Amino acid sequence: MKEIKVVVVDDSPFSVGMISSILSEKGFRVVGSANCLQEAVEAVAELKPDLVTMDMIMPGADGIECTEAIRVLHPNIKVIIVSSMMDDEIVQKAKKVGISGYIQKPVDAEEIALLINRVMANEELFIELDGLYSDAFKESMSIILNKFFKEEPRFTDQLKVNDENTSRGFSVVMGIIGKYGGRMLLDMSVETARNMARYLIKEEALNFDVIVNVIAEISNIIAGNACSMINRTNSLYGFRVSPPTVVYGEVIKISKTQLSTVSSVIAETSFGDVYINIGFSRSACHE
Repeated sequence: MKEIKVVVVDDSPFSVGMISSILSEKGFRVVGSANCLQEAVEAVAELKPDLVTMDMIMPGADGIECTEAIRVLHPNIKVIIVSSMMDDEIVQKAKKVGISGYIQKPVDAEEIALLINRVMANEELFIELDGLYSDAFKESMSIILNKFFKEEPRFTDQLKVNDENTSRGFSVVMGIIGKYGGRMLLDMSVETARNMARYLIKEEALNFDVIVNVIAEISNIIAGNACSMINRTNSLYGFRVSPPTVVYGEVIKISKTQLSTVSSVIAETSFGDVYINIGFSRSACHE
């Protein structure tokens, strides 16, 4: 990764010094600082940094207004909020103006370095992800099914296409949050879902809510383990999963999604076929 030039914006000289010192020690090039909106605009115009750290509370303008002002000059500049205030309202405002991240004071050196490197990661990181995520999810699925059901699935019909499909009757969608947004879809027949739940619960007659809960948790574990595998290859991904959404019924359409890369495969098991579809977008996705 190329050298990253940073301007530190904060009305406190103490905070400017602390943040600048931390960033310099972590290998970033602090090219300047500013204490208010006008100084920030001038620094960005003159120094052309790759990234700005932005305090939220400053005289005359807050961090959101300051970000909007410097974006007039430099629309693609990366901005992260570094502030003692970090409540939900601030985070939501930051998201609306496209701020790339937020970190609370007092600043942890490792945390801010990881955040900046994650924000500045380029196309090479996505290409790396494109080459490894499919195998990671297949490996996770094999491990989890083996632990739960004592069998190895056989994978067939692996494709990298983003087409609309018809559900087999029972679908679980897991959102993936991190450097890139994504999702995992696990789809099977209702009978396959019932067979899996029966095996684990050891009962023939199961309430359908029990089946939903069992398959949702299995999906959660598969996606969570796969994301952990990917994160271990490169901590910049920072992937984690959101709670599962379960949909079931006849003639459900699995719509084509706006994703940059998609991979799908069928896992053949003794309980029935399980279709797994994973995809990622180049855009970031945060909670």
